[in-house]
Amino acid sequence: MSAPDRDEVQASLTALTDDDLAPAQRRGKIITLMGELRRRGVGLVPRPATLVRVLTDLVSDVAPHIPIRDLATLQRHHPALSADALADKLIKTAAMTAAGVGAAGGGLAAVEWAVPPTLLTAPVLLGAETVAVVAIELKLIGELHAIYGVALPAGTMPRAVSLIQCWIQQRGINPLSPGVGTGAVLGAAARKQLRDQLLRRLGRNLTSLGPLLTGAAVAGYLNQRATQALGRQIRDDLRGRAPQISSARSPEQP
Repeated sequence: MSAPDRDEVQASLTALTDDDLAPAQRRGKIITLMGELRRRGVGLVPRPATLVRVLTDLVSDVAPHIPIRDLATLQRHHPALSADALADKLIKTAAMTAAGVGAAGGGLAAVEWAVPPTLLTAPVLLGAETVAVVAIELKLIGELHAIYGVALPAGTMPRAVSLIQCWIQQRGINPLSPGVGTGAVLGAAARKQLRDQLLRRLGRNLTSLGPLLTGAAVAGYLNQRATQALGRQIRDDLRGRAPQISSARSPEQP
């Protein structure tokens, strides 16, 4: 992927993790991801193994660039909330953002005239939606770690690898796991686990292709429910690991 293409894809995924993104803009960013999947070799009727391999590579490529707010920033955005209340707020927001991605993907399937025919295929659409939701969930996982004071590895790549491992295992970081804090790439076993998890997500996202707007509604609901469940599981796992903040006060407050 050339530098301009890479920057555009990363910017699109960053935007898709933003809960304030307008529906029309969200559809446009998903179309950008669809184009990237086509450039990476996802054809009109790809083999499932090819699609999952491309998605695995794309998630690995973009994970280091997903914006994750630190505790001080979260406190400024959401003052006077306890750790648990702040975590619940972020989980709810991420779930609604994931629902918006599902609705946008289903909406694109319903308005074929708005998308180039070479892009509007089931594998490309489902792949783009899946990557977008994974990005939202990786951001949520990172911010939940910040809330509960559980440190992720320093460095962009080690942090990304740890976030992906947390997403695969659906639990907080395990500092005793081999390679935590030092690995800059996913090992073969972790890549296989990532592929398996992405394949399960693709199966769930098939609902995006339901008739007309029913597909959008169902996909949005299922994305919301899955992201919410993941967030709650990570939150519960992180509780009690390290000293929690008593309240999310802004740094300026005494």
